[in-house]
Amino acid sequence: MVTFYWYPKCGTCRKAKKWLDERGIEVNAVHIVEQPPSKEVLKELYEKSGLPLKKFFNTSGQKYRALGLKDRIPAASDDELLDLLASDGMLVKRPLLTDGTNVIVGFDEKQYEKFFGQANGR
Repeated sequence: MVTFYWYPKCGTCRKAKKWLDERGIEVNAVHIVEQPPSKEVLKELYEKSGLPLKKFFNTSGQKYRALGLKDRIPAASDDELLDLLASDGMLVKRPLLTDGTNVIVGFDEKQYEKFFGQANGR
C-alpha cells in the first residue's frame, strides 16, 4: 500500500490527491499535521529517497520562515534536522509519497506517472 502524507488545505496536495483519484489509485492518506511522520519514519524516507535532507523542508511555509531555518539548516546535523521535521508536520514538504521502497517529495506529474507506471507493472 502506498502512503500519501498530505495537508488537505494545501493546493499542491489537493492537486496530487486529485491526480491519484482520477486514476483510481488508492493510497493510505495521512494528514501530515494531525499525524506527522516520526523521526524514525522520516529518517527511513530520507535514506530511501536519495535526496538531500534539506529537500524535505517546506521552505515556503510560514513556520520555516518564522524559525529562521534558512540560516540554521546548513550548519545543523542530520539528527537535528530530523528532530525539527518530526516536531511539526507543517515543516515537511508535501505531499510525501512512499510505497516503502521509493519516495517522492512534492508533486510532479511525471514522477507520479513513472512511480505508478512501475508500481502497476505497466
